[in-house]
Amino acid sequence: MKTWADFREHWRLRNPLPGAWSPLRFLGPGMLVAVGFIDPGNWASNVAAGAGFGYQLLWVVTLSTFMLILLQHNAAHLGIVTGLCLSESATEHLPRWVSRPALGSAVLAAIATAFAEIMGGAIALGMLFHIPLRVGACLTAVVVGGLLFLNSYGRIEKLIVGFVSLIGLGFLVELLLVDTVWSSALVGWVKPQLPLGSTTIVMSVLGAVVMPHNLFLHSEFIQSRKWHEQGEDAIRHHLRFEFFDTLTSMIVGWAINSAMILLAAATFFQKKVPVDSLEQAEAMLGPIVGPASALIFASALLCAGVASTITSGMAGGSIFAGIFGRTYDIADRRTKLGLLVTLVPALAAVFFITDTFKALLLSQVLLSVQLPITIVLQLSLTSSRKVMGSYVNRGVEKWLLWIIAIIVIGLNLLLLKSVWFGG
Repeated sequence: MKTWADFREHWRLRNPLPGAWSPLRFLGPGMLVAVGFIDPGNWASNVAAGAGFGYQLLWVVTLSTFMLILLQHNAAHLGIVTGLCLSESATEHLPRWVSRPALGSAVLAAIATAFAEIMGGAIALGMLFHIPLRVGACLTAVVVGGLLFLNSYGRIEKLIVGFVSLIGLGFLVELLLVDTVWSSALVGWVKPQLPLGSTTIVMSVLGAVVMPHNLFLHSEFIQSRKWHEQGEDAIRHHLRFEFFDTLTSMIVGWAINSAMILLAAATFFQKKVPVDSLEQAEAMLGPIVGPASALIFASALLCAGVASTITSGMAGGSIFAGIFGRTYDIADRRTKLGLLVTLVPALAAVFFITDTFKALLLSQVLLSVQLPITIVLQLSLTSSRKVMGSYVNRGVEKWLLWIIAIIVIGLNLLLLKSVWFGG
């Protein structure tokens, strides 16, 4: 009779990835990315969308999330197959005159993102503890810097998943406190509408959901697990289950972003209250919904600010290190320099801002302007057989990805038109 040890050895040989059959084992990288598009910039964009246009712009969140699922899934494939993040892959496979400007603009996008995150954390500290904006920004940056320079991937992963859970719970409670017109919401989610004067808000929401730094970040988180070193069978296995992680995480992000618009539509738009700051939104929620809602709003914003500043800092460090052909490693001086290049200018910019709400919206618009560069960069690599081998983009997926690139470019042209001619 075979012993228990014999049985275990037989099982190990038949199943080289123990426990890998369970999709739950793959949750993690996607959730780290998800926190990036429920950041304070999203809050400003979504509150402006809901307060100004009710339920009419919910479709932007739906469209953006659909595009995001495909793009993040594609970025993760790059990391799994090649063992390189997007920045490293661009440096290795593209001429420097192409890769350097593209990656340089991505670093600028990471700085713009970190600026919004730090400012969001500072605004939340002001709401909760009446701390001045600039002091709150410094506290947020110091706490995040400490976490990034001292903690490992594993600890940060658990911390951020906890933050996402708290943010989601906060908005669930908020929605239970307001009267949402669900029939209008259902129409808003699926019917594209472009009300007069909404173009900038639409682009802001798009840039807040489909964020350039998140594409770099996802490939970085994936490649850090070195699944490509486990052989072809492991690569195919991980490619299959990674989609579950991406899909689950992006749906969570879609739900939270939608909840922000629903809350603003059910309160501010319904009461015809214009909103031009997150502080005003928090102050107005108390009288309209109840005092608990304002506390929940501010607490969730603080969680979003800290968590998303962590991920934007990591993205900046990853992009910067990748320019020199290095992976993200906090022990490496290039990664450290990348973190400082991202966080220090972002913090400094807070000291020159007078209109925080407008600055948050503008930061998201800037992300949407850079987004086509990152998307075309990524698709050029994942559509290259030299880079991806037999896992190159093909068929329907390839066409959908390039259609997304065309849509994003078209929306940016629409934004330029609105800037020049109004609308």
